Parts: sequence; structure tokens; C-alpha cells
Amino acid sequence: MNIEETSLKGVYVITPQVFGDARGWFMESWSQRKMEEAGIFVDFVQDNHSFSAQKGTLRGLHYQLNPMSQAKLIRCTRGELLDVAVDIRKGSPQYGKWVSVRLSAENKKQIFIPRGFAHGFITLTDNVEVQYKADNYYAPECDGNIRWNDPQIGIDWELEPIILSDKDEKAPLLSERTNLNFVYEEAKE
Repeated sequence: MNIEETSLKGVYVITPQVFGDARGWFMESWSQRKMEEAGIFVDFVQDNHSFSAQKGTLRGLHYQLNPMSQAKLIRCTRGELLDVAVDIRKGSPQYGKWVSVRLSAENKKQIFIPRGFAHGFITLTDNVEVQYKADNYYAPECDGNIRWNDPQIGIDWELEPIILSDKDEKAPLLSERTNLNFVYEEAKE
């Protein structure tokens, strides 16, 4: 398992080692020990699975406020998508910055997104399945979102979305989100 930090500190791309033979393949998709060796300490409590039928389906940018914020480990188990993380921690030198990675059933890559980041993805093929682990339970009263095309953030989604939920289409800009309660804390050496 290769664990690589992205340009956003705390966001990692995880590439599993895949063992294949005439029968098919095997991979370890999660190892708490290997994550902790990389400095990632998280206890997952919930697994989620979503399906999007059409290419160009955009979901995001979503987050949950404290005390129910979530770290996530996301992978695509069917099709291909572009996954995006945005730092929304007040005081962060990366505030409003984003990173993206292509996840697919073929490349088997995963992305780890810590608490204090908004998350979204767009499907690049039809019939996409996404599975992800979360370290906190879903809490509708803490649910929040930011507009997917916020010019302050400037995400390159690679293609124009065709399908958006009403909630995501009408989401406020990052600058309008005055209730964000994520605070950047400098890592202690």
C-alpha cells in the first residue's frame, strides 16, 4: 500500500498493492496499521455506498460541521470519477484551496480526506459506484455544502455537470458560509 500526501496537507492518495493471477486479483483496501505508520489516526464507524447512473453527475461540495465532522476514505468500485477535497478550516494557509484525483475501478486508488475539508465528485463515466468510510455518523443537523462552481475556489471539474441535486445547485458560496466551525491547528512536532 502506497500512501502519498497531496499538495493539501492532510489529504492523501492511497494506492493499494494488487496481486493478480489467472483467478483474478486481491488487494488490501484498508489497514489501520499502515495508515498509522503514515501518521493517519482514524477510527471509522460507518461505510457508505452510492451509485450514479449518468456521466456528469456531480455530488458536492459537502461537509458536516463539528461536533459531527467526518474524515473519509473514498474509493470508486465501478466506473471512474474525479474526486475533490477543499480545505475549509479557518486560519489554514490552504483555506479555499483544492486538490483532485481520478478514482476508478481500474486504478483502485483511494483518497483520504480529513475533518475540516469539503468533499465532492463528478462522474466521468456512466454507472459509477462509490464506497467510502467515515469516522463519524451522518448528522443532518450538521450537514452543509458549498457551491460546486464557487469562483473563489475555482475547481476544474474536467467537464460540465449534467445532473445536480437542487441542494447542490443552490448551495451558497464559501464566502457566504459564516457558520464554518473548523479551525486550523498547526501540527506539533
